Amino acid sequence: MGALKLRSLFVSDVHLGTRDARVEYLLDLLRQVECENLFLVGDVFDIWKMRGGRWHWPALNTELLQQVMDMAARGTKVIYIPGNHDEFFRDYVGSLIAGVQVEQEWEHRLADGRRALLLHGDEFDCVVRHNRLLKLIGNAGYEVLMLMNRASNHLRRRLGLSYWSLSASLKRQVANAMEYVRKFEDAALHHAHERGVEVIVCGHIHHASLREEGGITYANTGDWVEHCTALVEHGDGRLELMRWAEQSMALLDTARSSDAPKAAAGVTA
Repeated sequence: MGALKLRSLFVSDVHLGTRDARVEYLLDLLRQVECENLFLVGDVFDIWKMRGGRWHWPALNTELLQQVMDMAARGTKVIYIPGNHDEFFRDYVGSLIAGVQVEQEWEHRLADGRRALLLHGDEFDCVVRHNRLLKLIGNAGYEVLMLMNRASNHLRRRLGLSYWSLSASLKRQVANAMEYVRKFEDAALHHAHERGVEVIVCGHIHHASLREEGGITYANTGDWVEHCTALVEHGDGRLELMRWAEQSMALLDTARSSDAPKAAAGVTA
């Protein structure tokens, strides 16, 4: 497969340091992309889990970080906006680390002239900001969901099936979860209106979305523990959600089918 040429790639919520990070999918994407800008929109690392002594760091994690640094060395502008799980790096806002620029937030001008405000999104989450007890209860429930997700996908791999997020499917069926998503999106759109920008890009809630309301585009990059999603900007400024777990398989199938006639011709010759 040839390189995927993009103007910008937006990624968030990788949660390196946990067993749930789908590093193999993200590394596969970065190895196939050529882009002018790479925006890491928070929770790339899960410092909370690392501090708890339950961190998980396979060799793929190091390969991923090296890939990001290599992209920066080759001329890609890499902006890292720390989130609440990796807020440790907020102490380094304004610094350049191995070619990666650390910022609290970032305003990006899309190719079509629209101004996009990038921030992680925990600014809009009152539970994380103001109620530690509810946050801990929510984290415990999330741990159970992710344990179920790992078990489900371990079985699927043994059956030769592709990755599928059980936890995401269950959350979509919970009315309170979807109401929380709606309120989060409304808060983000309101903030964009106050800041006078046409686009707001965030992560944090692990719910990829791309929609327009009142002349403002809301874009959420999703995550790389449940959905393997990213936001991309094409050369004309058009934004699109990428669901890499499915799209990479589709691209591979297309490449195989296009190679089939060549292989057949070779055998005939």
